[in-house]
Amino acid sequence: MPEILKRLLRSPQGAAGMLILLLALLMVAGSAHVAPFDPEAISILTRYRPPSAEHWFGTDQLGRDIFSRVLVGARSTILLSLLATALAMVIGSLLGTASAYLGGKVDEFLMRTMDAVMAIPSLLFALLIVSTLGQSSMNAVLAITIAFVPGMVRIARSVALAARQQDYISAAIARGEAGYYIILREMLPNILAPIIVEATIRVAFAIMLFATLSFLGLGAQPPEPEWGLMVSEARSYFFKAPWMMMIPGLAIALVAIGFNLLGDGLRDVLNPGSHK
Repeated sequence: MPEILKRLLRSPQGAAGMLILLLALLMVAGSAHVAPFDPEAISILTRYRPPSAEHWFGTDQLGRDIFSRVLVGARSTILLSLLATALAMVIGSLLGTASAYLGGKVDEFLMRTMDAVMAIPSLLFALLIVSTLGQSSMNAVLAITIAFVPGMVRIARSVALAARQQDYISAAIARGEAGYYIILREMLPNILAPIIVEATIRVAFAIMLFATLSFLGLGAQPPEPEWGLMVSEARSYFFKAPWMMMIPGLAIALVAIGFNLLGDGLRDVLNPGSHK
């Protein structure tokens, strides 16, 4: 692990991604202690204040401090996106590996099902789920998880098919090991690298998707300081107070870029020939 970290830090993409995400994680961990104001405190007398020494990112239409809201909003935007991606990775890895191991009609049925789900754009699929279940952050997480599972199943299956042909799998079968043991203890640990790379990149898409759902009013609900919701609330005041929309929008873009860069760096470190 230390060697992988060293190689990642030597990669320009990996180092840049890690730096951005380190700052983001510091925001998540320290937001409650660092935020100078209550992110939900309304102050009519300080509405539409531009960035200043007192309010670093300015204030919004209700006089709330945007810097504090961006800090606290990082927790919901980033952590919920990580949760959705992690759930999709676990479910997709198990299904994809099991499909590759079992083969036959099980594999055929599962892949055709995944193809049918993947035919629907992720945003449209997430909108359908949230519209059915109701508007909330956790329903948005569930929607993103379900939308991401087919892609993770495909990735896991593709690498598990190669692992299925290895001698150590044949030896485990010859020993009479149970199927679940072979899947969990023999196959999964040996196919994690490409799955982790894919999951890291997908976090960026999860952040954008979660922000989009909140922007449309289907994710986080007021007065929660979530970045996508902040952009949605600020759109009516763009010409009067452009910083209200630009700052949370930049936060979304920066963190998404950070995860993309980290994913590219991990890909090059774990599979040096993949970019050639």
